Amino acid sequence: MTEPNPRAAELGDLDDAERFSQTGATEPSTRSGRDSGPLSLPYRWLSIGMFSLIFLAAFEAMAVTTVMPLVARDLDGVEFFALAFAVPLAAGIIGMVLAGNWTDRSGPLPSLVVSALLFVIGLLIAGTAADMGVFIVGRFVHGLSGAAVIVPLYVIVARVYPEALRARVFAGFAAAWVIPSIIGPALAGVVAEAVSWHWVFLGVIGLMLPAAAMMLPPILRVRDQVQGDPTVRWSLGRVGWSVLTAVAALALALSKEFPEPWRWIIAVLSIGLVVVAVRPLMPAGTLRAARGMPATVLLRLIVAGAFFGSEIYLPYLFIERYEFSPSLAGAVLTGAGVSWAAASWLQGRLGDRVSNTQSVQIGAGLLAVSLVVVLLVAAFMLSPFIAFAAWTLAGGAMGFMYPRFSVAVLSLSPVSSQGFNSAALSIGESLGASVALAITALAASAVVGGAFTAEFAVSVAIAVVAVVLAQRVRPSAGASAGS
Repeated sequence: MTEPNPRAAELGDLDDAERFSQTGATEPSTRSGRDSGPLSLPYRWLSIGMFSLIFLAAFEAMAVTTVMPLVARDLDGVEFFALAFAVPLAAGIIGMVLAGNWTDRSGPLPSLVVSALLFVIGLLIAGTAADMGVFIVGRFVHGLSGAAVIVPLYVIVARVYPEALRARVFAGFAAAWVIPSIIGPALAGVVAEAVSWHWVFLGVIGLMLPAAAMMLPPILRVRDQVQGDPTVRWSLGRVGWSVLTAVAALALALSKEFPEPWRWIIAVLSIGLVVVAVRPLMPAGTLRAARGMPATVLLRLIVAGAFFGSEIYLPYLFIERYEFSPSLAGAVLTGAGVSWAAASWLQGRLGDRVSNTQSVQIGAGLLAVSLVVVLLVAAFMLSPFIAFAAWTLAGGAMGFMYPRFSVAVLSLSPVSSQGFNSAALSIGESLGASVALAITALAASAVVGGAFTAEFAVSVAIAVVAVVLAQRVRPSAGASAGS
């Protein structure tokens, strides 16, 4: 591997033309990414190591869905079933803020190492739990750390990889999430049946250690490129806002468990508290969709809400209305997973031939069309295979635009704010999904005789907002040529 460039950190947020002009180079080097890829020699083991960490975190997130009914029954905690899902989501908001602040101050290495260790500890607690309370503590710990791992990895991409390669690296990250969605639930079921649900958690630990060992040497070789800024201060206020946001998101997720009219009162108050508390955790102007990076962060929140707000209802629709078996109903998610990975690969190969703004506009439009078709299937009892085709298209839409959110935000972020802005992207995704799921559940409870149509109608409305705002991803003139 080539020796680290001592100026790479300060030049990391410039595009190739600016970087060449400041270094005096007459033509792009082979590290520009035009003649190499994420698996070329300088980046190979770093790319494989990062992919492995995300893959394992994603596998655990997907696998737990399969084994949670067994956990709740075995630990006499059926009444805490929803809480076991809501807690790690809320904890992740806190973890992302802590990791973002720490990464900006000290670079990505300390937060990455500590997050990985905590993730293992959380798995160990959950995998050895003898009662539901301990299990939920484990879910909190690995929810906190699993989300925090993502932030330093994003910053490593921004500091080490040239801009021409970043879309392809993030496409690999997308694939690392998609593959577990295909094999994770089934594999977790096999492990739980053959041995015990405990080993769904404990088995991941045995895979985490070699993945971390694989990744550490290449990261240490580029440590000079990923230094932090010691002038960045710890923001205890921001941490406090993250805790308040997490509490509000947790209350919103659980609001449907309360009787009328308290469910509506709690939901409205929770949404209001989320809006107030999340503002300091986002780039200035995010909630008003200010052009450029703020709008990009908001768009990721919105499309996550539209997609994930529909995803959990499709298998349910096929099982309840069309009498599909659970395995056949779950195949719809596999189709979307495959198309997501394929579209992520495609946008990475297209590179700057399709701008970040164009990718988001195309993806948002296709997502809205897909969700409208799914709504029509639910409303008029159309063939379920139409819904399968539409959802496969929806996965492709997400794959085509999702990596570009990260590329666009990092390209517009100064080095000292890459951690904060990366955390904001992930926080937006979590909040978008949790708020959409809560609203769809509330909408379903309010509509009599409209099974599934209310849920999908909410998702369509959210997707339409994304279509309207997609053009605001393009920054103001002079901010970035690549967006």
